[in-house]
Amino acid sequence: MQVEIWSDVVCPWCYLGKARFEKALAGFEHRDEVTVTYRSFELDPGKTGTEPLLDMLTAKYGPQAGEMEQRVAGLAEAEGLGYRTDREIGNTFDAHRLLHLAREKGLETEMVSALFRANFAEARAVFTSEVLADVAEEAGLPRAEAEAVLADPSRYADAVRAEEREAAELGAGGVPFFVLGRRFGVSGGQSVEVFAQALEQAWEASAGR
Repeated sequence: MQVEIWSDVVCPWCYLGKARFEKALAGFEHRDEVTVTYRSFELDPGKTGTEPLLDMLTAKYGPQAGEMEQRVAGLAEAEGLGYRTDREIGNTFDAHRLLHLAREKGLETEMVSALFRANFAEARAVFTSEVLADVAEEAGLPRAEAEAVLADPSRYADAVRAEEREAAELGAGGVPFFVLGRRFGVSGGQSVEVFAQALEQAWEASAGR
């Protein structure tokens, strides 16, 4: 059974959702027969440059933005995840292009994990070619191949856009968005229990077709 996860590397609920889904999958009887694929989704595709995350959130949500981030930090810590609030925010298109390279190399999950860790736990700017090449290397990708992709804006650009269009066609207005067996959709960073139930239902449906 295939599970597809549309997400963005700067989305905190994607970060939480990944951890919770993986816990549910670890307890799933048929986990060895589940293939997980990460799909591209940009929270802010028109973003140019970088800025402190809290500045952006304050402009959008007001002075309570700091408290909101602290609440998310607490949820992340409860999942055993590192979470820094002094992060920057920027365009993630290049990160998604590298994820397609990683998929071709069989290192997609490692790359997603490395990007999440770099952004959330280490507050590294995953928007620059240098940092992205570092993260790719940490995930096991040949640095020269990652740098070649980053140097050519056309590499995997169409693949990223195609997955973003597919998300829109599926009705995913936000992320994370999980599609299980092409039959069940789960939106948001749900609880481990919700993901476990969705896995069971999708498996039963796929077995009965």
